[in-house]
Amino acid sequence: MLKLLSHLLLLCCLFSFSVKADLVQVIKDIKPAIVAIGIHNPLAAPRIRLVGTGFAIADGSKIVTNYHVISSSLNTQRNESYVVLSGNGTNIKVHSVLATKTDTDHDLAVLTIKEKLPTVTLADDKHIDEGSAIALIGYPITAVLGLYPATHTGIISAITPIAIPADSSKTIDSRALRQLKAPFLLYQLDATAYPGNSGSPLIDIKTAKVIGVVNKVFVKSTREAVLSDPSNISYAIPIHFLHALLQ
Repeated sequence: MLKLLSHLLLLCCLFSFSVKADLVQVIKDIKPAIVAIGIHNPLAAPRIRLVGTGFAIADGSKIVTNYHVISSSLNTQRNESYVVLSGNGTNIKVHSVLATKTDTDHDLAVLTIKEKLPTVTLADDKHIDEGSAIALIGYPITAVLGLYPATHTGIISAITPIAIPADSSKTIDSRALRQLKAPFLLYQLDATAYPGNSGSPLIDIKTAKVIGVVNKVFVKSTREAVLSDPSNISYAIPIHFLHALLQ
């Protein structure tokens, strides 16, 4: 019995070491493709307000993020515009958005910039199994922590319909109504994410490929408690919806 337990302990240690070793390389490979999404206002201070995360795909000029990250109305009288910020720390480059393509039902957006950035590799359309080790890399609480991509890890805890019951009909908007009529499946994650992580790539640590786009967190009590008392329940849009948008 003791011999069996020692073998199991050794296997667990080897698996843990393997995941950690793989993750170190995954972070090195993915981080150069991570960008921040901001609203540029030449008359404001600071001039750029960060609103979410994105990542570069295809030839490097396509930036994936959530639709809700770039859905706020801009003040045209103040020449506000959405911008993409690459690099990290104090070495930041600002890129103008030339075109935008959106899928509002699945909360996805693809922005086009002039420059070509390092890219990630997208997985195929197949869902990965529950229990698979995942990572998400982005800018949690961007306005506070700045442009230093951070990595959070966890597992796929469930593949579940997006239509989560609302407390009352007052909290249901038109998009939520459409989702209730035709709910689609998304990844539920046992991983911590914050508001600034919207648009972060969801990565299969085993393959280092992007399998989804992080788009929301479960709020336990109040929105303010998301920062002080996170639920550790997050959600991501499966990558096949992005493939459909790109086509």
